[in-house]
Amino acid sequence: MDFKYTDTQLSIAEMIRDFANKHIRPEMMEWDESQKFPVEVFKKLGELGLMGVLVPTEYGGSGLGYFEYVTVVSEIAKVCGSIGLSVAAHNSLCTGHILYFGNEEQKKKYLPKLATGEWIGAWGLTEANTGSDSGNMACTATRDGDDWILNGTKNWITHGITGNVAVVLARTGEKRAKNNVTAFIVERGTPGFAAGKKENKLGMRASETAELVFDNCRISDAQRMGEVGSGFKQAMKILDGGRISIAALSLGIAKGAYEASLKYSKERHQFDQPICNFQAIAFKLADMATEIEASELLIYQAADLKNRNMPMTKESAFAKYYASEVCVRASTEAVQIFGGYGYTKDFPVEKYYRDSKLCTIGEGTSEIQKLVISRAILS
Repeated sequence: MDFKYTDTQLSIAEMIRDFANKHIRPEMMEWDESQKFPVEVFKKLGELGLMGVLVPTEYGGSGLGYFEYVTVVSEIAKVCGSIGLSVAAHNSLCTGHILYFGNEEQKKKYLPKLATGEWIGAWGLTEANTGSDSGNMACTATRDGDDWILNGTKNWITHGITGNVAVVLARTGEKRAKNNVTAFIVERGTPGFAAGKKENKLGMRASETAELVFDNCRISDAQRMGEVGSGFKQAMKILDGGRISIAALSLGIAKGAYEASLKYSKERHQFDQPICNFQAIAFKLADMATEIEASELLIYQAADLKNRNMPMTKESAFAKYYASEVCVRASTEAVQIFGGYGYTKDFPVEKYYRDSKLCTIGEGTSEIQKLVISRAILS
């Protein structure tokens, strides 16, 4: 790619490649088969500063920006989408929410543990019947003196079982009412807070996805983030950054699939020549390379705006929508280029293929991205 990376990004990429070859690549298929969430890997990533990329150094983080963050997520995802997804969710959702909307006491209490990987973070917005329709959530928080009582279930939560702390969005007003959601920090071990069903997934199988269950879970008002009723607005701002995360994840998977295909096309011979000599294959590679480059430029446009604290809802939706769709196309074409071998687990592209689809669904479906984009261009 012609994009000019900074020296810091190049150093991060090299560090991740070394780490991945030693700690991820050898066991990632075993984790995928068994759906094991390898907590020990995330502890090691925390030691490298990759679990608090955007967190200021005063709270134990790396104090880097979104360019470096995109590099972290995409480079990990080039090897394993599951690990990339969990790093992205930990950094941008739970940790990011506390960083941007927690008070000073909350930041000092939680960010050092999250940024160093001592604790794993979860973020609870989605419910069984409120995927894109989050204004209709059923999980409630009811005021009781100086406490709040949470009841309900959150679904599709990354690190729903292993997470040491979760940022939870709960309804504190009537359904469909304006400003009816509030954000809370809930620690694992709080009475009434439990993990529910673990999902058996098509891809991203080493990234744990499970329910959060609240049964008369009592927490102090000190665990509330921001004003009562401000939770939905907070969540939308977090998802702006989250779209960059999933776009970076998509970019990494697409690059991984493309690079594997490029290498294979030069090694695989048919009719006494490498298959890359055939236009049918060469044109597939040309499309992949072009779309990946376009994705990267859209991602860095959004990242640049985010770094400068400028509005970037439309631009992050551009990046997430396009990069995730490119990710699916690239991984599909990769399987096609590999032929029958691409359909086996002996070669890497079947995993990219399975992992890719989540990118068009998680943190806002492609349809929701088009809704966000169309509203922006029509307003």
